[in-house]
Amino acid sequence: MRGPVGAWGRVHLALTYAFLYLPILVLVGLSFNRSGLATTWGGFSTKWYGELRHNADIREGLRNTLIVAVGTTVLATILGTLLAVGIQRHVRNPVIEAVFVAPAVMPDIVLAVGLLLLYTLVDFTLGLTSVLLSHTLFCMAFVTAVVRTRLQHVDSSLEEAARDLGDTAVGVFVRITLPGLAPGIVAAALLSFTLSLDEFVIAFFTNGPTTPTLPQVIYSNVRFGVKPDINALASVLLLVSTVAVLTAQRFARFTDTIERQ
Repeated sequence: MRGPVGAWGRVHLALTYAFLYLPILVLVGLSFNRSGLATTWGGFSTKWYGELRHNADIREGLRNTLIVAVGTTVLATILGTLLAVGIQRHVRNPVIEAVFVAPAVMPDIVLAVGLLLLYTLVDFTLGLTSVLLSHTLFCMAFVTAVVRTRLQHVDSSLEEAARDLGDTAVGVFVRITLPGLAPGIVAAALLSFTLSLDEFVIAFFTNGPTTPTLPQVIYSNVRFGVKPDINALASVLLLVSTVAVLTAQRFARFTDTIERQ
């Protein structure tokens, strides 16, 4: 579109992108600032990335986060995939469908407080296990939504043909349904890993004091000012999350291209 409206649209788009990504670019730039001060540029340096290796709190937080993220990815992907197939095949009530995906749209603070009350009610010890279960519930809703979208493109006639030929329900799922869902499952798994990796609110409410995750370590360090090594750590997390999302998108596009051919 040309004219004043088109020009204003481009300006509005540029301002939106600047508002969203300029703070991130500033953070990444400061992670390479030798002086470590937000107001003074002391030259380009990668020393703050090297400092991350010597920070015991960060190493512990990274270990806890990876344990939770990997466990969440496995559990949420398996349970979310089964839930997606069950909803798509056997549930026709939109209210029930909405209940299953509610954790994805529910405010994190509401879900976190609810889980904390549940753990307190059943006298469940808070720690990495409680965080893992909480993240699994949270990410499972996203896995269900992604896999259901993919399931709509799976040819159901192939499943019917396999059953007519005498295959069992488990055999049909393993040989027909699961390969067709593979792109969606991989994308959902990478999304779950990314969500669990940098999720803070749920972990803050459902974790114990002796097993902080990496986002909790970052929060505890920035309450009294942002340190330069935290800028480096945030940049690393940003890189990991971006790579995971781009990998999921690339895999989905690659698989779609093969199927069209």
